[in-house]
Amino acid sequence: MTKEPNTRLADLFGLTGWSKGELARSVNRQAAAMGHPQLATDTSRVRRWIDVGETPRDPVPKVLAALFTERLGRVVTIEDLGFRKPGQAGKRQNVDGLPWAPERTAEVLTEFTGMDLMLNRRGLVGAGAALAAGSALSSAMQDWLGTDPVPFSPHPGGHGPGDRISLDRYEAAPVGAQEIDALERSVEVFRAWDAARGGGLQRKAVVGQLNEVGGMLAYRHPPHLQQRLWGVAANLAVLAGWMSHDVGLEPTAQKYFVIAAHAAREGGDRPRAGEALSRAARQMVHLGRPDDALDLMQLAKSGSGEATLPRTRAMLCTVEAWAQAAMGRGQAMRRTLGEAEELFVSDRGDVPAPSWMQIFKEEDLYGMQALAYRTLAEHDPAAAPQARHYAEKALELRIDGRQRSKIFDYLTMASACFLADDPDQADRYARLALLSINQTSSHRTWDRLREMYRLTGRYAGYGSVEDLREEVEQTLPKAPRGAQVRGASPA
Repeated sequence: MTKEPNTRLADLFGLTGWSKGELARSVNRQAAAMGHPQLATDTSRVRRWIDVGETPRDPVPKVLAALFTERLGRVVTIEDLGFRKPGQAGKRQNVDGLPWAPERTAEVLTEFTGMDLMLNRRGLVGAGAALAAGSALSSAMQDWLGTDPVPFSPHPGGHGPGDRISLDRYEAAPVGAQEIDALERSVEVFRAWDAARGGGLQRKAVVGQLNEVGGMLAYRHPPHLQQRLWGVAANLAVLAGWMSHDVGLEPTAQKYFVIAAHAAREGGDRPRAGEALSRAARQMVHLGRPDDALDLMQLAKSGSGEATLPRTRAMLCTVEAWAQAAMGRGQAMRRTLGEAEELFVSDRGDVPAPSWMQIFKEEDLYGMQALAYRTLAEHDPAAAPQARHYAEKALELRIDGRQRSKIFDYLTMASACFLADDPDQADRYARLALLSINQTSSHRTWDRLREMYRLTGRYAGYGSVEDLREEVEQTLPKAPRGAQVRGASPA
């Protein structure tokens, strides 16, 4: 007992609209449904959890997490409720208990994916939480990311599963090299699907696969297999985050990016951890928070380590440049893009690129350069011709079936043409985007289309553009009330 109010629990409790008695009765019913009929919670216990910070015994934290997840329609974990496991020392961390102890990563991963799957099964929406600030995340993870992981200590007996969170009766079993080979191949299939069709259709499958891998990580494997499993977990978590971001589940996406960074570090792959954080930075720029993105990029670049290949460092630079462009920092953006170009061409390919970097090709470098210049052109229209130049180079090379990236390039080109006062060319590229935009499940393409549509306003009444505006209005789904998006990511 801390004898201090549990402010996290109090805040979430206030959102539910429950009384303390209603929560107590709900805990008893949910516990019985989860196989714990002996639990008898009352109003006084709920009051102690909230007012004096008492941590209830297992399985109550798991029960509460399930209840709050269902009530609020978004993933709520034990850490979100402000609870610590017995024996955990120290004050509550300021951002979701970051960084987690090594033995907690698999547990958090499994708990969070289990809650996410529960939301999917019940048709709930997981977008009700607030995003943590980039500065808060980077401060919480700065020292942790720069150090080597602590070896995962086995539990007594050494053969059974660890103390892991599970919402299902099924427990994953230990795996061998062939099973991990299959898991690694599945990541490639999911990645290709996401790039071609967007994140909406396969997100649930990726989350389910990640949940299974979390169970596998609870067992003791030989170090070389355990390291590969952590790599699979990191790759799946990045995909789950990217797909969540692609369909507008922003707080869920951010949590997956943080989980990915933890998993990558546990597997000894600091460059992968840095790339995961760069995804969170892209998300921040997309949502109009480039200052937070720069905080995350500082951590991503410093935490990636000396083993980071030049091409990976080039990719990190393009994300940083996009954030700088969103803040109108043209000189800094140009300098950072120049560094990206130098790093990209300096990569001789003598060291094989990791699987997660094989989709950052020359056209992706051009696409990010085009996006940065197009974003800067909102502040300085003189940047629009450069945006057109790089978008054209990207489109010339887009032949690998990544339809979403091509749509983004078309929309970047169309927006740059509008900003450069060339409505006829803008109309041409916008219509190319419209030909295939409904073949993806990417909400981000719609966000970018809305941004381009905003630029057509100055040409209202202009022949072909007026027709284009009507077609865009018919194509776009209705935006959620109050939604404001100031950018989007091209990959």
